[in-house]
Order: sequence, then structure tokens, then C-alpha cells
Amino acid sequence: MEIERKFRVRGMPWRQASEAQTLSQGYLARDGQTVVRVRLSATSAWLTVKGPAQGIAREEFEYPIPRSDGEALLALCGDRVVEKTRYILWEEGARFEIDVFSGRNAGLVVAELELQDPEQDFPRPPWLGEEVSLDPRYRNSELCVHPYSEWSSESGEPSSAGPDSSS
Repeated sequence: MEIERKFRVRGMPWRQASEAQTLSQGYLARDGQTVVRVRLSATSAWLTVKGPAQGIAREEFEYPIPRSDGEALLALCGDRVVEKTRYILWEEGARFEIDVFSGRNAGLVVAELELQDPEQDFPRPPWLGEEVSLDPRYRNSELCVHPYSEWSSESGEPSSAGPDSSS
């Protein structure tokens, strides 16, 4: 079970990150309930199946696959691909994954935090902005078909807003 909270990010805290990894991920299937994703890093690949969301929780099954298989599967995704650099930042013992998107989602920066329980308390560093956990626009599976660069025409949000610098 994946229990995940997502937030917009203020400023550029990822510059202090202990790790960084460039990722490409494509969506082989997405029907509004179930998602089948392939993800590639520089050296690895994974196939992931996610079930329907129940609040901030959902079933997730992830399997390492040969990188060559990942490349072939990613090619099948066409333009349903999301590109990002993921930075790992530790705050008071909590592991935040900060995704700095590129390509059609350039300018979007989101922090994710996986929890053991939906009610679990966690640190709230000053760079943690608006919570977007329940906003479907911020799901990577949605960003592959409705990229951040197109949001201004669909939602009134500026497409060149960049990282959230409010508050």
C-alpha cells in the first residue's frame, strides 16, 4: 500500500539534496482507476501497477525489469512520458522526494512524502507549500496527458509560474 502526500515547493531546497536521479516514466495504461507505468533511471527500470486511489492511499506493485525491456516499453508510450529529476531531501528524519519536472512539465516542482499511516505526523519545512495530494492534476499519470505547460488555458494557472514562491 502506498500512502503519499504531495506538496508544491517554495524556493529551491533541492540544492541541498543528498541524492539526485533523472527519471523518465511512461504510461502503458491508465483508465482513471488503474495505472500501468514503466520508469527508467540511468541504470535501472521498473514496471509499476497502481490501483484506484482511496484518499491518499492506493495499492502499488512495483517490479524491477531489465533496462532493455524498460526502454522498449517506454517507446510504446509515445508522448505519454513524464521527465523529471528526483532529489532526496531529509528533514527531521523524514524522506522527501522533490521532483523537478522537465519537458512539457517544466516549471513544476512537487515534493512527495510516503507515510506508514494516513494520519501520521510529519515535519513541515518552510519550503513545503500548498498540499496537492488530492488534486488529480498533480498525478504523474495525469501530467503525461495534461502537462503543466498547458494548464493556463485549462485552469487559469500561469503556465510559466515555475516553482511556487508564494508565502
